[in-house]
Formats: sequence, C-alpha cells, structure tokens
Amino acid sequence: MEISAKEMAKSAYEALADKKARDVKILDISEISPIADYFLVASGENPAKRSAMTDAVEEALGRLGCSGMRKEGDHRSTWILLDYKEIIVHIFSDEDREFYDLERVWRDAKILSPEELT
Repeated sequence: MEISAKEMAKSAYEALADKKARDVKILDISEISPIADYFLVASGENPAKRSAMTDAVEEALGRLGCSGMRKEGDHRSTWILLDYKEIIVHIFSDEDREFYDLERVWRDAKILSPEELT
C-alpha cells in the first residue's frame, strides 16, 4: 500500500507534537516546487530535544513503511534535515531557524493547519 505525502506529513507532525516541538509549521510546497510536497519546520531548544524529535519522526514514518532518502545532521547539529522525498522535515535550534527563516524563503507556500492533513 502506497502512503500518501499527506499521510506522511500528518504522521511526522504528530511525532513532532508528541515530543513537544515548538512552532511546528506545515508548508505545502507542492504547487511551487518539484522537490517535495511538504516541508515541516520545527524548533527544539537543545540537542537532546532535537535528537528525540528526529528519532520520533524516523520511528513514526518507519512504522508507515517509509525509509528516509537522506538525513543531514546528528544529535550535535543545530539543523537536522530528514528527506523522505515527498516530505522534508527541518528540525532547528531557535537561532538557526531564525537565521535561515525557511518560512520567509518559502513564503509562497501555503501554511497548513494539522487538521488540513486529515
């Protein structure tokens, strides 16, 4: 059974929310970029928190049968990227999130509420 990008994004969002990720944004980039359908952007205040968030997303998507195409960063990183082809999850420190400001860079994306993924 093929898992939709929307289901993947919903599962990743729930995993981040379960780990108390801060300010999780779901950006629908499907109409403006061929690289993915959704970006999820979240903040974690310390390395342990960001690592737990990463593990939770990997576990949740693994249960759906999704394997990550690429992972950039580790428990010491201030920006961890999980690329699942259809969705890309960005987990930032507060400082890096403010500096890179993906929400501004991708301002043409539609920001979705979690309810819009159901």
